[in-house]
Amino acid sequence: MDKVDQARMLLKNVVDPELGLNIVDLGLIYELKVEGARCWVLMTFTTMGCPISGAMVNGVYEALQPLGFEDIKVDITYNPPWTPQRMTDEGKKRLGVR
Repeated sequence: MDKVDQARMLLKNVVDPELGLNIVDLGLIYELKVEGARCWVLMTFTTMGCPISGAMVNGVYEALQPLGFEDIKVDITYNPPWTPQRMTDEGKKRLGVR
């Protein structure tokens, strides 16, 4: 398993407490890159005014620590806006989204 796959697996430990589903299955991770000892995450939230956005970003940093990156950068975007269609099949199944 390469570092991108490892990072994606670790990000499944970051759970949106309002929905009870991890940020990967929710489709909040738009892009994930690993270059050497650096990791870059482009993510979004289900709403622009998400009251727990700071906690979720902190969760991303904490989740990725075991991989020993020297630099982790998390950028937030709202373009394109999140929709339930971005969720994984597992996420849709768990939340009853069709």
